[in-house]
Amino acid sequence: MRRAACHPNFHDPTGLSKVPTKGGSWSGWLKCLRRSLRRPQPEDREQLTEVLRQAHRGNLLAADALEMIEGVMQVSEIRVREVMIPRAQMKVVSRSATLQEMLPVIIESAHSRFPVVEDNRDTVDGILLAKDLLRCFVEGNAEAFDIEDIMRPAAMIPESKRLNVLLRDFRHSRNHMAIVVDEYGGVAGLITIEDVLEQIVGDITDEHDIEEGRFILRLAPNRYSVKALTPIEEFNEYFGTDYGDGEYETVSGLVLRHIGYLPKRGEKIELDDFSLEIIRADNRRIHLMQLARTDAPDAGATG
Repeated sequence: MRRAACHPNFHDPTGLSKVPTKGGSWSGWLKCLRRSLRRPQPEDREQLTEVLRQAHRGNLLAADALEMIEGVMQVSEIRVREVMIPRAQMKVVSRSATLQEMLPVIIESAHSRFPVVEDNRDTVDGILLAKDLLRCFVEGNAEAFDIEDIMRPAAMIPESKRLNVLLRDFRHSRNHMAIVVDEYGGVAGLITIEDVLEQIVGDITDEHDIEEGRFILRLAPNRYSVKALTPIEEFNEYFGTDYGDGEYETVSGLVLRHIGYLPKRGEKIELDDFSLEIIRADNRRIHLMQLARTDAPDAGATG
């Protein structure tokens, strides 16, 4: 076998140059390697993203891995205001409320953390963890409940903060929720560590989400949870509607065409006889929405 001769004084102490290769000699392989090393490196984020997408098209990178890498690259550009829960959509408990008054809010929302406010949402005094309430019941002290004993300090952050910085702060402080304030110090909303992670790994489901393989979940009479990727044909069949003109295939496409922009989480949209609320969304797409039918009988009651 002919040895690779990339240099007149080439010496191969390993003997690898004598190993036959499929479709050619080690000389040809080394030439290909040198050409590869001489290729220009990506000069900006767009070029790097294209390299990653080429790797995906070449089956070198899985689709979910590509999505997470792109998410990691984007969190440094996203600010808290873009993904926070607006103040009007916050689930809060009153500092002066009794335990019996708090429980319906805690049970219905199924959240684990709640801002504690005074008479309105302009001031957040602390954070209540639902698990801290368990001690009151276990120890039989429900009647002597005092929120001051278990309320935790609230982390305050500016709405201009970047998500990569916030994620680092969450890790160091071990907080899972922060209250977002505007430039005047007023409460603008809140954000959780899950909100940040969803920008990297995509939608994080929990036990209250629609199960795998289903797109529409009936929550109550005339109230439904609908995945944004619900095929428009399935939506039409479920609700007896007739949407679709060939320009969109999903409920997300229907909403985007109707309003003409990407809505934020907590935004409410009126669409014909439906009232929609965006439950989960990021800076790239809608994930989940709740729908209320404002006209007609309870559609899909047996669906």
